[in-house]
Amino acid sequence: MDGGLLGCRLHSRRGVDGAERGRDRGCLAAPSRSVFRSQNGVGWAAVDASTSWRTLSELDLVFARSRRRAAVRRAQPARRSALDGRTVRAIVLAIALLGFVAEGTRLVETAPAKLAARKPARPLVQSCGIPKAYAGAFRTASRDTGLPLSLLAAVAWEESRMDPRALSAAGAQGLLQVMPRTARSLATPPGGPNADILVGARYLDQLLNRFDGNLELALVAYNAGPTAVEKIGGAPSLETLRYAKNVEARAAALAAC
Repeated sequence: MDGGLLGCRLHSRRGVDGAERGRDRGCLAAPSRSVFRSQNGVGWAAVDASTSWRTLSELDLVFARSRRRAAVRRAQPARRSALDGRTVRAIVLAIALLGFVAEGTRLVETAPAKLAARKPARPLVQSCGIPKAYAGAFRTASRDTGLPLSLLAAVAWEESRMDPRALSAAGAQGLLQVMPRTARSLATPPGGPNADILVGARYLDQLLNRFDGNLELALVAYNAGPTAVEKIGGAPSLETLRYAKNVEARAAALAAC
């Protein structure tokens, strides 16, 4: 490119025959040159001393675009740094949340073991969960009725949590939550917790005979009453059915005692 014409546009005038007739004013063939530096220091440009205002405006636009590009290049590392910072914070937060979840899972998994390791409030007979004070009465009731000791213990746990002072809103009382009228119907004289255990065992045995040995129906009847069970042929409510299932599951777990 001709150094004397940098930044200038030549507008030649030609005649009909194609011969050049002259040039527009403002661009000279060999002008003196001045050297200008862009405002952002990106580069140097030689401009004619006689450059028109239009050409200078175009150069100004070039310099402005250069400044914008330089600003974008300078901003890119900062943007990447900001993104990297957010990514690191997100990773740290995710790791912390995973730690909380793992700790919660560990606590849930170890809670049963911790509860089992606690010393019971009353001495128990082997693994049946029967307080020693009533162990003899449970064994006597088991021999009297032929019902497994594990079944009687399971009913007592579900009914009263082995509390001889338990009293329901309906009036059932004792370890096996027997109604007073039921005890009278079985001709069993009251005699404290030991007598209540025998009454409960005899009543459950009576229900087994009434429902042809069907343990689930007998347990449902023990909880809700035999009349309600016979009327619909099963558990009258989901709560009663859950009661029977809980007793069966606990009796199976205590089968070794």
